[in-house]
Amino acid sequence: MNYSTKVMDHFANPRNVGEIENADGIGEVGNATCGDIMKIFLKVQDDIITDIKFKTFGCGAAIATSSMATEMVKGKSIDDALTLTNKAVVEALGGLPPAKVHCSVLAEEAIKTAIADYYRRNGIEHDLTIGCDGCCNACGHADKHLHNQ
Repeated sequence: MNYSTKVMDHFANPRNVGEIENADGIGEVGNATCGDIMKIFLKVQDDIITDIKFKTFGCGAAIATSSMATEMVKGKSIDDALTLTNKAVVEALGGLPPAKVHCSVLAEEAIKTAIADYYRRNGIEHDLTIGCDGCCNACGHADKHLHNQ
């Protein structure tokens, strides 16, 4: 597989790796098909993501998408972070092979799951719906999901 220079850089030198003690929100997602697991830790102050870390068990693309996604939302408001899409992560990395696009979906879902956990912990009402939109077809079920166009 051919990976962009940015993918290789984020794989070899991932940003924001680790765990945050006493995190304000934690999100963990996985893909049973490929075995990738992503865990995101958030620190939030005044509705701003002041720190974000990740632990990813997976391939190089999974590590690179975790790294890039955390870079894209660090220092942003919760509302801005919720607008992050897997497509934006892929674009920021200079593209991914089609077989690896599901990694960007996991990165998006992990961040949104961590935000949902932050909301839950703080008693904040929300209508976050987190789940596969079928855009990567990694599971073979693209026809059963709405596409995020």
